[in-house]
Amino acid sequence: MIYYKQEGLVCLYAMPDVFRVNNFLEKVINVKKETIKRAAAVTLAALMAGSALAGCGGNSSSSTDSKADSKTESKADATGGKVYYLNFKPEQDEAWQALAKKYTEETGTEVTVVTAAEGTYEQTLTSEMAKGDEAPTLFQVNGPVGLAKWEDFCKDLKDTDIYKQLTSTDYALEKDGKVYGIAYVIESYGIIYNKSLLNKYFESDFATVKKIDDLNSFDKLKTVAEEIQANADALGVKGAFTSPGMDSSSDWRFKTHLANLPIYFEYQADGISDTDAIKGTYLENYKNIWDLYINNTTCKPTELASKTGAESEAEFINGEAVFFQNGSWEYGAVTKDDAMKDDDLGMLPIYIGVGDEANQGLCTGTENYWCVNSEASEANQAATEAFINWCVTSETGTKAMAEDMGFVIPFKAAQESQNVFVKADKEYTDAGKKPVSWNFTTMPSEDWKNGVGAALTQYAAGTGDWDAVKTAFVDNWKTEKEKAGE
Repeated sequence: MIYYKQEGLVCLYAMPDVFRVNNFLEKVINVKKETIKRAAAVTLAALMAGSALAGCGGNSSSSTDSKADSKTESKADATGGKVYYLNFKPEQDEAWQALAKKYTEETGTEVTVVTAAEGTYEQTLTSEMAKGDEAPTLFQVNGPVGLAKWEDFCKDLKDTDIYKQLTSTDYALEKDGKVYGIAYVIESYGIIYNKSLLNKYFESDFATVKKIDDLNSFDKLKTVAEEIQANADALGVKGAFTSPGMDSSSDWRFKTHLANLPIYFEYQADGISDTDAIKGTYLENYKNIWDLYINNTTCKPTELASKTGAESEAEFINGEAVFFQNGSWEYGAVTKDDAMKDDDLGMLPIYIGVGDEANQGLCTGTENYWCVNSEASEANQAATEAFINWCVTSETGTKAMAEDMGFVIPFKAAQESQNVFVKADKEYTDAGKKPVSWNFTTMPSEDWKNGVGAALTQYAAGTGDWDAVKTAFVDNWKTEKEKAGE
């Protein structure tokens, strides 16, 4: 037994629990993001109080001893474990809830799925991981940058069944011979388009571009978008593009996914895969595509700060716009209840006027790596590993991931996805088009993304200039990379 004094309170703790709490707190504090440091500090007293035998005015009891005995028993019986999945993808929440329910019915293992609100995953993960024994047993990092923050909470998965199910070890997030994460989905994004509306444009008297095969460069995209915008009434639309909203539910499409393009082309030109100091070589091209979006849309640029992802999605489903920058994960949403048919849907590469555009494919890759919480009980870790292995090997799991979620999963038992956007990616690749890799996993931090997003919003509203975007992109990249290395 020891006494612990915190902010004027003297409490009595069981020695093993203090060591466990201290070990947990040390890992939380070692996470480099300032918000996580603050979360650890705020929860210190609560974590201590939760493991107290007596103190702070409380009476002594055998609760801690009972808890310790229970934990020992659960370690010996892995089937008694539970799963808590903190899901990153709001658009798949309904499908994950249904799949978790099926697994519980089949195995008896309790699976809880909590989905973070759009754009708040890191913040939510920080809060949830500070809950000790109630923290997620399964969570996600976005690649090496995310791993740098959460490595101390990631179990080595190298000897697990799910690692052995990967079609390639390229889909494992490895460091120093350990496997800290498993990629669970390969996705593509680009500019989704409404085939019926686009064909209506092609057939019009005012169309300069007459067929989809000729829409293969930024210049052609600009011509088509501006002609659609100028003749919106004749086509029965409100704009060429759905609203490029900068609400947190939508801004990731532009501060992250669109920003991937200038990063990708700079990396390609310089023969690198990461950098501590981005040069911003193609920021003028980034400006050009952003200008095209905000000036040829369903609303005024001054309204974009509050426009949401749901509004953009609804505009596309309702035929109010021809183009919608988004990804293969949107398939379920736009086809739900037969809102749109496969024959209505296509996807173009995001052209920004760089490289061999005629041979450019979709942006294809992953930032979705499952990690098992190494701080969870052995029973919960075992239950979590069993759950995700079932998801990628069972007929029920693989069918749900392919059909309900529209995923291409990098595992041996994967079922072919019926997702029309996945098929589009395959068609581009089979035709020799080069996919654009996902490089936003090298972005230095969420703060960097938020800085770029704020600058884009102010530029669109006319309250800021493009130089502020350059500063946020280039100067803040260096600053945030230096912070990450501290």
